[in-house]
Amino acid sequence: MAKPIIAIVGRPNVGKSTLFNKLIGERRAIVEDTPGVTRDRIYGEGEWCGREFVVIDTGGIEPKTDDIILKQMRTQAEIAIDTADAIIFMCDVRAGLVADDREIAVMLKKSGKPVVLAVNKIDRVGNVPFEFYEFYELGFDKDPIALSSIHGSGSGDLLDAIFDELPAEDYEDEEDDSIKVAVIGKPNAGKSSIINKILGEERLIVSNIAGTTRDAIDTKVECEWGKYTFIDTAGIRRKSKVEEVIEKYSVLRAHTAVERADVCLLMIDAKEGITEQDEHIAGIAHEAGKACIVVVNKWDLIEKDNDTVNEFTKKIYNALSYMTYAPILFVSAMTGQRVQKLFEMINYVNEQSKLRISTGMLNDMLNDATARVQPPSDKGKRLKIYYMTQASVAPPTFVIFANSIELFHFSYQRYLENCIRDTFGFRGTPIKIIIRERGDNN
Repeated sequence: MAKPIIAIVGRPNVGKSTLFNKLIGERRAIVEDTPGVTRDRIYGEGEWCGREFVVIDTGGIEPKTDDIILKQMRTQAEIAIDTADAIIFMCDVRAGLVADDREIAVMLKKSGKPVVLAVNKIDRVGNVPFEFYEFYELGFDKDPIALSSIHGSGSGDLLDAIFDELPAEDYEDEEDDSIKVAVIGKPNAGKSSIINKILGEERLIVSNIAGTTRDAIDTKVECEWGKYTFIDTAGIRRKSKVEEVIEKYSVLRAHTAVERADVCLLMIDAKEGITEQDEHIAGIAHEAGKACIVVVNKWDLIEKDNDTVNEFTKKIYNALSYMTYAPILFVSAMTGQRVQKLFEMINYVNEQSKLRISTGMLNDMLNDATARVQPPSDKGKRLKIYYMTQASVAPPTFVIFANSIELFHFSYQRYLENCIRDTFGFRGTPIKIIIRERGDNN
C-alpha cells in the first residue's frame, strides 16, 4: 500500500512549515515570520513508530481575499486536502480563535477527511493557557492537541492522534526508481508552466509575477516513457538582487535541488535570449556534474525563418562554451509544442550520464588518440600516458595514469575528452577526468 498522506493546513503564519520540518527531520520548507511565505504544496516523508508517511506543507488559507496569489494559495491548499488521507489543522494560540479559523474548520468538515486540530505556539512548559480552550468551539470530534512546533513538544501526541484516524495497514516501502529532474532557471522563464503542461493540472502556482515559486517542490509523474520526479525550483536570481532573506533561502534550495537531481532542465526565455544569469545557473548544474538539457521556452512567440534555430543554437553554445554537450530543445509551455519530447530526451541524457565503458575499449581509443596527436613535451621530457579507466558514473569519471601531472596540459586533456565523446557519446552529461602519476597512491 502507498504511504498515508497527511496535509498541514491553516491560516498564514501559524507555524505550518516549522511543524513540517520537524516531521520530516530536515529544513526543507522555508520558515520565516512573514505571512504567506509558503505558497505551493511541498511534499516530504517522515516516520513515526515504524510507520512511514508523506506530509504536505501548504500555503496559508485566506478564506476571503482578492489577492491573486492568496487565491491561488487557497486553491493549492484545497488540492492538498483532496489528496490527503488525514489533515492537521493548525491554529495559533497567541492570535486566539479568529473568524478565518472558523471558516477553514467548516471547509475541512465538508471534506469528510479525518481532521486533528493542533493549537500551536504553546511554547511554555506547564499548564496550557486559557486561550487554548477557545478552540473546542470549532467542534471537532477529537480534543485539540497543544503543540509547540518550534520545540517539538506535542508533536508525538499529534502523530498518535493522526494514526488513530488512519487504517492500521502495513504500508510497504516503495523504492523510488524514478528519474529526478530539477527544473532550473531565472525567475519567470516558465519552469512551473512546463510542469503544469506535463501534468495537465494546476499543480504549481503560475503567474507572470517574477519569483512566484519560492520553494523546491517535488512532483511525481508516471507515463509511457517511465517514472519521473520533477523538482521545481525557485527562479535563481543574481546574488546582487538577493535582498530578502526568503530569496536567499530559495537560491540555497535551488542548489540543493540540483544536487538531488539526476537531470537538470535549464529553462531559457526565448524572448530574452541567453543572459549572464542563465550562464551562472548553467554553471551550477555543470559544476555539480549533472546531465543537462537546455530548454528554450516561449518559442511560439519568436518570429522565425530558416536560420532562426541555428542562430539561437550558436548563441547558446557561444555563451555556454563549457556545456556544448547539452542538447537544446525549443518548446512552448503555453501551447505544449514539443513538451512531450522532453521525456525521451530526459531518458537519453540520464542513460548517457550512467554509461560505463570497459577499460579495454577505453585504452583502444586512447592508443588511437595518442597516435593521431602526440602528447606534449617540455624541455626534452615527453608526457607518457600509460592507461585510463572509468572510475564512476553520473558524471562519468575517468582516471588517466601518466608519468607527469605537470606535463598534462589542459588543452591535451580537453582533446582526450573530445575523443571520448566522439567515440562513446556521453551526450548531455559533463565528463570528469582525473590525472594520476603512476605510483601516486593518494
